[in-house]
Amino acid sequence: MSHIIIRGRFGPLCDECVKIATRRIALKQSKSVAVFSRLNSTFPYNPTHIRSKAYKNDNLGQFRYGGGSQISKTFLPQIRFVHNVIPRPLKTLNITGAPVIVLNHRQIGILARTVGRVLKIRYFILGTVAGGGVVLNQKYEELKQYIPDIEWMKDYLPESETLDHVKNNVLRTLRSIHLPEKGWFTSHLPDLKGYKDLLSKSSLAVTSSSGALLHPSQDLTDLDIRRSVPIIGFGRSSDDESAKKNPEKEKIEEIQEEMMNIQMRYQKEVERLESENKDLRKQLLMREEKTGKKVNWRKSLIDMYSDVLDELSGYDSTYNTQDYLPRVVVVGDQSSGKTSTLEMIAGARIFPRGSGEMMTRSPVKVTLSEGPYHVAGFKDMSREFDLTKETDLADLRSEVEMRMKKSVREGQTVSKECISMTVKGPGIQRMVLVDLPGIISTETSVMAKDTREDIKDMVRTYMENPNAIILCIQDGSLDAERSNVTDIVRETDPQGKRTIFVLTKADMVENNLVKPERIKQILAGQLFPMNALAYFAVVTGKGNSNDSIQTIKEYEKQFFQKSKLFKDGVLKPSTTNTQNLSMSVSELFWKMVKETVEQQADAFKAQRFNLETEWKNTFPRLRELDRMELFEKAKGEILDEIINLSQVTAKEWEDAFSKKIWDKNAPYIFENIYLPAAQAQNLGELNTNIDVKLAKWASNVLPKKCVEVGWDTLHDEFQRIVEEDKKRKDHDEIFDQLKVAVVATSKAKHQWESKAEDSLRVMQKNTLDDKTIPDKQHWDMAVKFMEETLREKLQQTESKLKELTGPSTSEQWLSWQYKTEQHKQRDQAKSELDKILSREPSHKSQLAADELTTVKKNLHSQGVEVDQEFIKETWHHVYRQHFVKKSLSQAQECRKGFYYYKEGFSDSGLDCSDVVLFWRLHRMLQVTSNALRQQVVNNEARRLERIIKEVLEEYSENKNTLKTLLTGRRVTLAEELKTVRQIQDKLEEFIQALNKEK
Repeated sequence: MSHIIIRGRFGPLCDECVKIATRRIALKQSKSVAVFSRLNSTFPYNPTHIRSKAYKNDNLGQFRYGGGSQISKTFLPQIRFVHNVIPRPLKTLNITGAPVIVLNHRQIGILARTVGRVLKIRYFILGTVAGGGVVLNQKYEELKQYIPDIEWMKDYLPESETLDHVKNNVLRTLRSIHLPEKGWFTSHLPDLKGYKDLLSKSSLAVTSSSGALLHPSQDLTDLDIRRSVPIIGFGRSSDDESAKKNPEKEKIEEIQEEMMNIQMRYQKEVERLESENKDLRKQLLMREEKTGKKVNWRKSLIDMYSDVLDELSGYDSTYNTQDYLPRVVVVGDQSSGKTSTLEMIAGARIFPRGSGEMMTRSPVKVTLSEGPYHVAGFKDMSREFDLTKETDLADLRSEVEMRMKKSVREGQTVSKECISMTVKGPGIQRMVLVDLPGIISTETSVMAKDTREDIKDMVRTYMENPNAIILCIQDGSLDAERSNVTDIVRETDPQGKRTIFVLTKADMVENNLVKPERIKQILAGQLFPMNALAYFAVVTGKGNSNDSIQTIKEYEKQFFQKSKLFKDGVLKPSTTNTQNLSMSVSELFWKMVKETVEQQADAFKAQRFNLETEWKNTFPRLRELDRMELFEKAKGEILDEIINLSQVTAKEWEDAFSKKIWDKNAPYIFENIYLPAAQAQNLGELNTNIDVKLAKWASNVLPKKCVEVGWDTLHDEFQRIVEEDKKRKDHDEIFDQLKVAVVATSKAKHQWESKAEDSLRVMQKNTLDDKTIPDKQHWDMAVKFMEETLREKLQQTESKLKELTGPSTSEQWLSWQYKTEQHKQRDQAKSELDKILSREPSHKSQLAADELTTVKKNLHSQGVEVDQEFIKETWHHVYRQHFVKKSLSQAQECRKGFYYYKEGFSDSGLDCSDVVLFWRLHRMLQVTSNALRQQVVNNEARRLERIIKEVLEEYSENKNTLKTLLTGRRVTLAEELKTVRQIQDKLEEFIQALNKEK
């Protein structure tokens, strides 16, 4: 008995196909074929009658006929789709020559199964929707890291009420959609009869598994049953399978292309928003001009954070509360593209540029933030630089360069003083970056000694902050072995937990790269001796320093789109271009800020408690005044003291001026006017000599010296008032050093009015020419003035002689003092000179040559060896003592000589010309003192007050000067306490704003 085995999953259409195929085979062979529809079942065939019997087999469904012999070959082609279906009932077909057993489908069963399957369609749809949603969600999570942050677009989106309204409408629409009822799909199925007729008219050609064409009339007994395969009417052959491309590679290419398209669309959206923001800014400015109302922009979160960093930059704590707040530290070798990368992130050329020379000479803190227009500025400058204008860009670069040079001290090449600037604009990622000087390999002749180590120490200081993000810039066009910065980064952050590696000049890398796997090793972190969180490749220029940032960004975008390294998979979309770099750095920056800012706030809270406790224990009764507040208090006291100059009386001013003028001019008058004139032979010659010498003195010397006296007296009086303030009970010693400095500085700056000398010269000359003494009272004043002056001069002369001759005999016995050998020589020389004056009381002021020889011989005979200079020096003081005593005796005789003065001293034998000289001098002192007082009250005191205010203003602007003048633990503690409070307040304000943004 022969069998035909057909394996497969059959539906109504396949049933018709089997019928047609069986009918055609029956035309050639008079054999019976039993067709069974259930998999793994065997049915015997009997040519005399139709019967069915199911046999179960593990692998195949066998069809038997005749005497039960099996067919050895298959006649059906290899099919891809295999279906297992519910067993169908057998159906008998009459084929010419032999009865055939085929699948019998009852009408009721067919209808039931069809309806059941149609009803299953909606479950399939619901399952597909749910599964597709899960797959889409997973795909979205994978792509989420590449999607740009568009949080800044919230301000431009509709209000939440509008969105809720749209959402409700969508939900209402979805609820109105219902799945079809049972039986709807069956009633709308197409009529299968048309497909049946179409297949019956077609000529089926069947191929074997080997690919040979089998005609339907071919003998089935020659087919190999062991290689039976599934059957279905429509499928693809194994040859089509082998021709299929690699799906993984196609998928990677599609994703890469899709990501580039997303980035391009995002960039276009940013450009569109920038244009809209510029237009909006113009409209706002126009509205401000029309209405006069200025729009107040809300302070951004990054600006608040930057203010905290500015406060911390000048903070110095004795409790070692370190500044561990995050910031992005940009480090790299010199000319590695470090500054260019920062400019690409900022969107403008904001730094000075040079060819092959060091341009970054000090740290520059750049606060990047979003804004309606692209501008830059400095914290201590009101001007905003429009970064869309080349003139403003040039001014900004010049300002940065000037500040850098100003911060560098003499004899140094780099400075640790940080320059703070802000850059705002549409689409700029919010973060704080610090651009540091590039690390050099060799110090040139124009650099200061140890410049290389100074730069390394500065870089390490910023990188050692455990929360600082290290943006390591490496020149891609140079060999890895020439890198200096990677070693420092490895030492500071060995595990690379906060380091981002940036390979610049990627276009030059591709053009010069012989081994593509080298850049792949670099971006995989396998070449440089360091670790990093992420690796990026960027293009920061086209070789022309005049190219704009927008031009370079377009070039960078086009390069990576066409890059061979990108297409070959060496470069990944997420690790290329500065836009992705900026977003990644900003994301990491804010992540670290959110993780560490509260810890810093807690640290400063504890610091504040410690400082407040120390103040209460050390200065319990004093207010917490910082250095600036103390300066303002001292400033008030100093200005009050300068006002007190107006409380000095006129007599006090004039007495002070008169005394100082005479003290300054008395030696000159005595030695150059009075003493020489006294050597005259007669009264007429005496008066003539006095008049000539006084006129010359009044014209050339006296006015200038009087102005100097006025200047000294004014400042001495102010110093006296300041010193008297120290005697008050509420005096604060902390101001003493500041007041002394203010007095000295103002004294050096104060210049007396230049016209004062001319007016004084005229008055003094007229006064000295007047020889008239009006009355007895003024005569007595002149005599008194003369006696006081001569006594003072005699005291000075005797004091000098005593110093030269040594202690007297009484002093030797009472004070146990002894004369030196020089004292003895002076004493003996004085005795010899006194003998000359006793013999000749009217002796001239100079010794004659023979007199010198005589004195020397006499001393030699006494065993005293001296030279003539020794004798002249001793004679100078001995003669003046003699002359002053003689003049005093004459002044006493002239006390009652006013009557003789009126008579012209005729026939009186009394010579009182000295009294007239001293009267003229005394009158000159009175007139000059009065003139100086008027100048002080009317002009100079006010000028001094104005100068003191200027000095105080200069001190207030110079913090270093105040640090040296206002010192002590009280000042530093109050200063630190104020700073800590400010930092804590700013941190808490920032944390509140940060939590609100979350």
